[in-house]
Amino acid sequence: MTSKMDSEALRIADQLFRAFSGDAWHGPPLRELVAGLTWEQANARPLPTGHTIWELVLHIDIYVRIALEATDGVPMPKLYGTQKDWLAVTDQSAAAWSVATMRMFENCERLTRAIAGFSDARLKETVPGREYDFYYLFHGIVQHSLFHGGQIAMLRRAALHQKPA
Repeated sequence: MTSKMDSEALRIADQLFRAFSGDAWHGPPLRELVAGLTWEQANARPLPTGHTIWELVLHIDIYVRIALEATDGVPMPKLYGTQKDWLAVTDQSAAAWSVATMRMFENCERLTRAIAGFSDARLKETVPGREYDFYYLFHGIVQHSLFHGGQIAMLRRAALHQKPA
């Protein structure tokens, strides 16, 4: 008897889902980490040289989105070290915070579905604009998202336990 998780693509899709919305082994998924945060808390900068939760959400979303576009054949742009890597929060409002988080989760859901639709053979194909394969890219997106999720968890703790001025 075979399991639906016999496919490596399905296992990667499951890991991405767990990182963002599911029952993650490491702790709360990103959806729980940003839930209930106000735009002010998301935009707070408790570490003067660190990123805000909001900036981290935008950053995670960029990588998820370009990975999704790569599944459709769009060459991945160079992000690291460019202004596109870390976007500034330009609209500091509750509505803009809601849109930013919603967009990140929607893009993650779309990428999860795209990965689940991959054959294991396609995982070995080279990513457009890169010298590595989709297997490496998709695992990297999971790892990248979890790395920044850990940062969000620490910043969330600081935001929720901050004493009013």
